[in-house]
Amino acid sequence: MKSRQEAINYCMKYRNVFEDQPFRDKNWTTIRHKENQKVFAWIFERDDHIWINVKGEPEINHHLRQIYHSIVPAYHLNKEHWNSIILDGTVPEKEIYEMVKTSYHLTKERNTYENKNN
Repeated sequence: MKSRQEAINYCMKYRNVFEDQPFRDKNWTTIRHKENQKVFAWIFERDDHIWINVKGEPEINHHLRQIYHSIVPAYHLNKEHWNSIILDGTVPEKEIYEMVKTSYHLTKERNTYENKNN
C-alpha cells in the first residue's frame, strides 16, 4: 500500500463507514463510522508520502514506533493514542492492515449490552 487511493479503498472495505473530506484542504481524507461519525483513519500527504493516522492502544503504539521508523506519533492528533503510518514501503502491509483494524474497532460505537458487560 503506497497510494492515497489504495489506503482509502482498504479502509472502505469495513462495514458501515464513509469517506469524508472535512477540511477545505483537499489533502485530508477521513474514513468515518456511519453510526457515530468518529474517524478511524486520517489519510493525507506529507513529505512526498501518504500517511495514515490510526488509533491504537498506547503500549502497542509505543512498541510499534520502536520497531518501525515509519510509524511515528500521530501528526495533529493525541500522540499517546494515535500513530501515523508513513506509507514508504517499510512497514509490512499485514501490520498496516492490523493497525487499521484496531483503529476501526477502538472508534466503533459499542452497543448497550457490551457497555453493561465491560
